[in-house]
Amino acid sequence: MNAVLAVRQYVSKMIEDSGPGMKVLLMDRETTGAVSVVYTQSEILQREVYLFERLDSPNREPMKHLKAICFLRPTKENVELLVQELRRPKYSVYFIYFSNVISKSDVKALAEADEQEVVAEVQEFYGDYIAVNPHVFSLNLLGCCRGRSWDPAQLTRTTQGLTALLLSLKKCPMIRYQLSSEPAKRLAECVKQVITKEYELFDFRRTEVPPLLLILDRSDDAITPLLNQWTYQAMVHELLGINNNRIDLSRVPGISKDLREVVLSAENDEFYANNMYLNFAEIGTNIKNLMEDFQRRKPKEQQKLESIADMKAFVENYPQFKKMSGTVSKHVTVVGELSRLVAERNLLEVSEVEQELACQSDHSSALQSVRRLLQSPRLSELDAARLVMLYALRYERHASSGLPALLEELRARGGSDRYRKLVSAVVEYGGKRVRGSDLFSPKDAVAITKQFLKGLKGIENVYTQHQPLLQETLDQLIKGKLKDSQYPYLGPNTLRDRPQDIIVFLIGGATYEEALAVFNLNRSNPGVRIVLGGTTIHNTRSFLEEVTAAGFRGRSAESSQIPPRSSRR
Repeated sequence: MNAVLAVRQYVSKMIEDSGPGMKVLLMDRETTGAVSVVYTQSEILQREVYLFERLDSPNREPMKHLKAICFLRPTKENVELLVQELRRPKYSVYFIYFSNVISKSDVKALAEADEQEVVAEVQEFYGDYIAVNPHVFSLNLLGCCRGRSWDPAQLTRTTQGLTALLLSLKKCPMIRYQLSSEPAKRLAECVKQVITKEYELFDFRRTEVPPLLLILDRSDDAITPLLNQWTYQAMVHELLGINNNRIDLSRVPGISKDLREVVLSAENDEFYANNMYLNFAEIGTNIKNLMEDFQRRKPKEQQKLESIADMKAFVENYPQFKKMSGTVSKHVTVVGELSRLVAERNLLEVSEVEQELACQSDHSSALQSVRRLLQSPRLSELDAARLVMLYALRYERHASSGLPALLEELRARGGSDRYRKLVSAVVEYGGKRVRGSDLFSPKDAVAITKQFLKGLKGIENVYTQHQPLLQETLDQLIKGKLKDSQYPYLGPNTLRDRPQDIIVFLIGGATYEEALAVFNLNRSNPGVRIVLGGTTIHNTRSFLEEVTAAGFRGRSAESSQIPPRSSRR
């Protein structure tokens, strides 16, 4: 159950099948992203792929000495472009791979266009998603719903991406979904339809315990994407933004030209692989150790190259040194910028209050803390709004709610009206009336004890007390205790045994905090393998865009006092 490996193997197979000789890799916008996160350009260059082109690029030169490997989504536009390409081929031979199921009529159209008989192969390789980490995938879709219903085009794309993941991991799962979410039920039905229609593709060797697909809705936990993060990968995404493993550092003061955009990939960066789930304090120590190690290995200024052996040793070690030099400068820059933003935005203090709102239940203390911070001139507009959003979600129905006063303080700060409206929009999106789960209160004595013990562990955990709802949901699922009444099976069959292979998918986007929770669950439950997917991977800004795109525009402060509607739960 390794999403990165699955897509890597597809790309390797494409290159191998095309045989020896110089090649061009012809892709579209989405497959370019899918390939770039699992393979570096230098790795592909070593496999005789010397050119990377987009199929929709209008000014491609004819190069008859090159073979073309085409990796494309089976969209109407791509098929039309390919038909035009085959009528006037620019390359000697074409190996065509679609990232999902292609219709017979489209294959026929391509065959009719191939008058010069340049097509050597047409196959389906199901890399129709972004493999972020081995256990995390994304579809890079923002704004998948309109209100509480799917945008039809996004539902189609999500069904394709999710079924492609299942095919690439060779899983034909039983499906459970969140009953309180209409989009979750709809997606479950669409995935089931594809599995039924393409039953031959899903005819994998049966395992003793069938795999399980669990479909959830982001609106059940609107808290997690609003929190500041303190582990490396999650923090980089929250403060700088990660897009297909790329980080834009062009706005960093005094940044050098070669560091304006950097790539953080656990596959090709040992330091990142070892540190992505560690907290910020540990990263600082490890960066220092990395620097010291680098200094020790650095070729001495006056290194004597007296013999051929000296020169040979220097040349052999130089690429290693050069790579290490790049790694050091990249991570020192990234961590330096994170530190600058933490100090500039007073994020330690902000995060402490966020955690208090998410994990404690002392209303008057929380209200005081939020009001105190709203007075601070160092507090950014986003952080001010996020604190009020967290308060509004946490104390939505509290008898002595301070929300109107907090909204007034936001207005007095002189920020944009947009953020104030977003406070009620977020409550509308993920408030009590919508949620199928009890997001805030510990469920039983064991959970309360755990929380108490966690509090005893000391001050270093004050910023990481929060655990996403997903962690508890998966914990219950692994133990065989997840209620069928809240998460029913699609169809008559149910699992008799505890699940072993679990694919969990979040409509409305997952987060890197949830990715960390899944990583830890995989590590602490031998025999259980979990892969987490989402329509996208959110930070706070993108989550607020998701809420806005869904059409929750927000109303007045009183909107959070609406009486609960009846529900099927």
